[in-house]
Parts: sequence; structure tokens; C-alpha cells
Amino acid sequence: MAVELCLLLLLFCGSTISEVQPIYKPPPGTLDFGFVPAKTYDTGAYHEPGAIGILFKIVHAFLYLVQPNSFPQDLIRKLAQQQFGNSQGDYQKPENVVLTLQAIYYEIGFIVSAALGLLFILLLPLVGLCFCMCRCCDNCGGEMHQRQKKNADCQRSCFATFLFVASLIISVGVLCAYAANQHLTNQVRGAKKLVNSNFKDLKIFLNDTPAQIDYLVSQYNTTKDKALSDLNNVGPVLGTRVQEQLGKEVRPALDAALTMAGAIRETKEALENVSVSVEVLQEGTERLHANLTDVKMHLSNTLSDSACNAAQAASTCNIIRNSLSQLNINANFSGLPGVNSQLAKVNDVLKIDLSSLVQKGYAAFNDTPDLVVNQTRNILSDIKSVLESIGSNITTFTKMLPVQKIIADLMVYLTQSEAYVQDYFPVMEQYDFYRWLGCLILCCMVVLILVFYYLGLLCGTCGYDKHASPTTRGCISNTGGNFLMAGVGFSFLFSWVLMVVVVLTFVTGGNVEKLVCEPFEDKNLFKVLDTPYLLNQHWKNYLAGIIFKNPNVNLTFEKVYSDCKENKGIYTSLHLEHLFNINELLNISMYTEDVALRIEHIQINLSKIILLDEIGKENLLNFSSSGIDGIDFSAYLTEINKSVTKVDLLSFANDLEARADQLPKGALENALKGHANNIRMIHNQQVVPLEQAMKYVKARSTLNQSIRLLKRTSSELMVKVKNVISAVNAAQNLINNNASQVIVQETKEYMDTIIGYFEQYIEWVKESIAMEVAACKPIANVIDTAVDIFLCSYIADSVNTFWFGLGGSSMFLIPAIIFAVKLSKYYRRMDTEDVYDDTENGNNGYHKEHLYGIHNPVFTSSVEQW
Repeated sequence: MAVELCLLLLLFCGSTISEVQPIYKPPPGTLDFGFVPAKTYDTGAYHEPGAIGILFKIVHAFLYLVQPNSFPQDLIRKLAQQQFGNSQGDYQKPENVVLTLQAIYYEIGFIVSAALGLLFILLLPLVGLCFCMCRCCDNCGGEMHQRQKKNADCQRSCFATFLFVASLIISVGVLCAYAANQHLTNQVRGAKKLVNSNFKDLKIFLNDTPAQIDYLVSQYNTTKDKALSDLNNVGPVLGTRVQEQLGKEVRPALDAALTMAGAIRETKEALENVSVSVEVLQEGTERLHANLTDVKMHLSNTLSDSACNAAQAASTCNIIRNSLSQLNINANFSGLPGVNSQLAKVNDVLKIDLSSLVQKGYAAFNDTPDLVVNQTRNILSDIKSVLESIGSNITTFTKMLPVQKIIADLMVYLTQSEAYVQDYFPVMEQYDFYRWLGCLILCCMVVLILVFYYLGLLCGTCGYDKHASPTTRGCISNTGGNFLMAGVGFSFLFSWVLMVVVVLTFVTGGNVEKLVCEPFEDKNLFKVLDTPYLLNQHWKNYLAGIIFKNPNVNLTFEKVYSDCKENKGIYTSLHLEHLFNINELLNISMYTEDVALRIEHIQINLSKIILLDEIGKENLLNFSSSGIDGIDFSAYLTEINKSVTKVDLLSFANDLEARADQLPKGALENALKGHANNIRMIHNQQVVPLEQAMKYVKARSTLNQSIRLLKRTSSELMVKVKNVISAVNAAQNLINNNASQVIVQETKEYMDTIIGYFEQYIEWVKESIAMEVAACKPIANVIDTAVDIFLCSYIADSVNTFWFGLGGSSMFLIPAIIFAVKLSKYYRRMDTEDVYDDTENGNNGYHKEHLYGIHNPVFTSSVEQW
């Protein structure tokens, strides 16, 4: 039932799950499907033992000493596949003998340890019996007579110390055994919470799966809504794409035409600026020229005076006369050619608004999205109906799945199992109480022995009087000796029982740790279970044979456990794609092909778009023949760059005045100085304004800029205009003749975008199915809880620690027996004693008590009885 649920959970994924799909490269518009709803599982399949974990590690180290060999995978496989006992001679076959020897070699540590335990079980009671019989015959220390030795005090102290140390070690061992016993009981009592947590997670696993399926199905609406959004906005989407592709040639052509229209306006303004600026500059230079001519004439008349003929003035006058030619203007704007004819032609060109014509081309081209919308109405309605049918088919199919029924059946089974476990818990706790009580009794046996030993040491040590003779020892000392012998007796009685339990738990618990727990932790146990033909001699893969009835499918316990441990979806973990092929039930690719075919039938005609009509083109040609390229730009630039006068008038005036000072005093000198002042006045009133006044400076600057602009514009004007017209014609030809190729290309990309939404949805569904839907972490938790926590952490570690402590205590009973027997001789009251003379012993030995008038009540009573 559980397998059926896991398989049916994923039927809605269609062929995209049951078949390997090509790698999908998502389009730029990535869809956001959100997160598959999932609750957090409560079970933490990890056990922290606490302080007793130190004991567990010590036991693990001891087991490693006993069994250092690695997990025998090959040996276990061969033993499991080998048949024993079918006939009497099977065990004598060479291969079986080899396997038996290999198993013995692997278990040699346990075998030797168990053999030593068996010897302990057999020999210690036998030795105890012989020891008792021997003492009854007044041998083996049974004679109530103590021979005196010089080192008696040292021996007594050593025996007491050794017995005390042995008792401490036994105490530590029994404490370890008790702690392990109590730990196991505590864990069993607390296991109910962990079991309930696992059942809760399994219920969450079952209850969340339908909601996860519904969420995956509902997210188809996200895909559909995005596709419908693009279809409703086919103009901005497809139309804009077509427009962008055509715009790579159309926009530069229109931009060039618009730039040329702007150049025409700038040319007109430049021509007007040239005409006005030249007039302003001509006016200023003509007035300056007239004044300079007048000054030069008067100066020439002055130099014609007879005073210049004098010998002292002749040379000076000649020099001045020769410099008069410098009194003239340098920049002559009157001789510049006019630009009125060019301005008139440009004005004729501007009668047609070329910019408006280009803007009409822009507007027509920008209407491309509207043209696409108008020409795709019918096809888009068909595509929308296909999308709606896909959604309805998915919804209908998911309603046909018996998921709820399967979930309900599984929930009933899970509830019954939980009720059974809950009912079984009191029984388990009852049996655990019996186990705890039995182990406690074993611990109490050791504790009883320890009580006798500790009481014997206490009474013997406290009641011992070194001055008393063996026959006169006090009651407390004698009681201590009796306690020690009682401990010895109980040691012989209980030791074999303790060792029987130790051997059984050691062999069982040790092998569970080495053959189950350790290989489970490093997953070697799963590798053994995944051995082909191991669990079923006819099946290569046992798990695949159970689930798929096809043992050739590569499905292993290790892979399933690892995937569930990583909380992957059960579809991925169990490779359910090998069980169902649901192409016939839900094949989304069939619908996407229908959508693709309908999109491919989109036909868009853009021949109505006119970028620039013939009037605009003719206007451009008229501009190119306006004659601005015939203007003598060099003449203008030459005059602009000249100074106002040929000579600096201030320098000329100063020089003239200096030369006048060289003449004899008189009218000539005064006249020349007057002319010098007139020249200075002309400089200040006319030259300086021409150089600095805003009116003239601006005119000069405007003239300079306009001439340079006209020069740039006129440079290869005809070629530029022809290039603009050629670009517009090429763009128009692209729209009229080659736009269909662009439209087909962009339509295909548009189709890929629409189909890409479905592919994104399918990829998301596949990933969600693989990683999120029906995440099987609870299954791994159940396995971890059963094996790693219950069997290994709770039971195996506790049992191993129990036999480790109890076994150590049992082993140290042997030296404790020896030391207790030896020590009791020094505490118990003897019947007889050794007698020494004073001369022989120097009063160091014991003496007969009657020699000192000391009556021995024990001896006296014995004599009286006899």
C-alpha cells in the first residue's frame, strides 16, 4: 500500500518525469513558483548518551582489542549464500571448511574470551568445593592455628591493602554495571516519546503529500497566467521584438534624416548670421577707413610745407612721409562675397518641413506593436483556448487519482500500528522491569560480597590489637575475619552465576556491536544487503524485485537510505520512474506542440509603414544643391583673423610725436603733434570699439562660428545627402521585402518564450518531485530509531557496558578471595598458638597465656568438654 501511494503521488508529472528530457535553458523571464509547502519533522534521530558515553567509548575500545578485524563483508556474503545442512557431508566440503575457518578466525577474540569465561564458570565452583573440603580437613588454612612470623604485621597490611584495592575495583565494576542497567531502563521508559515522534512524522508525511500535489498542480496557473499575459500584450512583447530588430537599421536611417533636417535649419541660421555680421563689420571698418584717409591727407599736406625742406627737417619729414602708407585698415570686409543667393535657396528648401516628414516615419514605425495586435487576434484566441484546456485536463486527471483513498488506508494502518505499539509499551516496560530486577539482583550479589569484604576490613582493622595473641584476639577482630570468610564463601557461590551472564551478554552484545552497529554506521551493512542474489537467489536487486517486480533495476538499500537521510523525495529515492509511464495519461508536450504550431502561423504585414516619402527625399536633394559648398570660406576666415589696422595707431602716434620733437621748434612741430593727437583719438574712438565693443566682438565671433559651421556642413554635402537617402531606402526595402524573415525569427523567439514557461514549470515540477514532494526523511528516521538508537545506543551499548562492569567485578573476585582468605587468618581468634621462651625470643614472641595467669576461655571450655 505504501509503495502504491509513493507511485501515485507523481502521476501528474507526465512524460517529463518518466523520460529523460533535454537540458533546458530558461528564458530571460524566469517564473517564480514559490516553495512547496512542507512541515518540519520533529524526530531528531540522534542519541547523546551523556556522561555514561565515556563508559561506552571504553567498552568500544575494549571490543576493538578483542575484535580488531574490519567488517567481513565477503565472508558474510559467502556464508549467507552457502547452503549448510542439506546433506550430512555439506560441512566436510572444502569450501565450507574454509568458510568455517575464516569465521573462526574472525571470531577468535570472542571465542578465546568466551572460553576463558567458561573455564571460570567450570573451575571456580570446583575450586571452591575443593577449597571447602580441604578446610574441613583442617588444611588450606582451615586449622585454627597461626604460625608466628617476624613479618606478620607487614603481611597483614599488604593483604588488607590488596583486598581493599580489589574491592574498590569490584565496586567500580558493579557501579558501571548498575549505571548501564539503569541507563537502559531510563531509555526504555523514554522511548515512548521518540516512537510517538516517529509516528507523528509519518502522519505528517502522509497528510502533507496531497497538499504538496495540489500546490504543484495549482502552480500551473502561474505558468498559464504568464503565458496569457504575454499573449494579451503581444504588441509590447512580439511587436516590440520585431520593432527592435528592424530598428537596428530603421532608426539610424531616420535619425540621419532628422539630423539632416536639423542641419538645414542650422545652415539657414548660419547664412543669416553671416549676412548680418558682415554688414555690421563693414559699417565699422568703412568709417575707420574714411577717418584714416582724412588724417593721412592732412598729414601729407603738413609734410608738403616748406619747413620740411630745411636741412634739419628733411630726413625726418621723409621718414614720416614714407610711413603714411601704414595708416590704413587691415581687415576689409567690404570685399567679401555675399551669401544671399544661398540663403534664398535654403529658404526655399525650408518651405517643406522635413522634420515633420521624418516624424511621420517615426510614428509609422512605432505603430508596429499595434499592427501586430490587429493581425494576430484570431490566432491568439485559439492559443488561449489551448492553454485553458491544458489546465482543465490537469485538474481532471488529478481528481481521478485515488490519492485520498490510499492516504486514508495508510493512515488507518499507521493508526493501528501506533495503537499496537502503545498497547505493547506497558508489556515491554514490564519485561524491562523484570530484566532490570534480574540485573539488579546480580549487582546485589556482588554488593553482598563487597559488604562482607568491607565489613571484614573495617572490623578487622579497627578491632585488631597487635599485643594480643592469636588466641586472645577481640570479638570485633574475630568478627571481621568471619566477614571475610563469609565473603569468600559467597564469592564461590555467586561467581559462576555472574560469569554465565557475562559470557552470554558478552558474546551477544559484542557481536551485535561489531556485526550490526558499526557496519550500520559506515553503511557496510547496506552493502552486504545489496549483494546480488543474496536475499533471493533469483533476484539481482532484492529491493527492486519487491517494489517493481523487476530485480534488474538498480535500486539498492544503501541508495534509498542515503537519499531519505538527505530528505529527498520518495520518487527519487525509490526510482519510481521505472514503474510508471504516463505519457498517454498526461502529455504536456502534445499541447505545447499545438501552441508552437499556432504561433508559427502568425503572419504580420508591415508594408504600410512609410519612413520618408519622395517629397522628403527631393527636399534633401534640393538642400545639397543650394550652393553653400561654393562659398569662399577661406576669404571670410582670412579677414576674420586679420587685425583692424595695419599698424598700431598708438605706436604710430607716439613715434610721430617723437619725430616731431626732433624738428626745430615751430609750426611744423606743432602741426605734427596735433596730427599725432588726432590719430590717438581715432584709435580710442573707433579702433578700440571695433576690437572690444560687444556689438563688433559678437559680430566677429558669430561670423567666425557661422563660417566654420557652413564649412563643415558643406563638406561633401552631396555625398552625405545621398548616404541619408540610401539608408532610408535600405530601411524601407527591409520593411517591404525582408521584414518577413525578421518577423519569422522574432516569432520563433516569442514562441520559445511561451513554450519556455511550460518547460520551466515542468523542470520545477521535476525538481520538486525529486527533492521536496513526499520527502522521505521519516523513513530514514524510523530506520535510525530502530537500529542506531534502540538496538545500538540503548540496548547494545547498555548491555555491553553491563557485562564489562560485571565481568570486571567477577574477574577480580579471584584475587579478592585469595587476599580475604590470607587476611582472615590475622583477624580471627585461633584455638592454638605458637609458644616461645623469653630467652629464645627476647620477649618478642607470644607465650602461653597460663604462664602469665591469663586464662584462655576457649581452650578451657574445650578441655572441660573433653
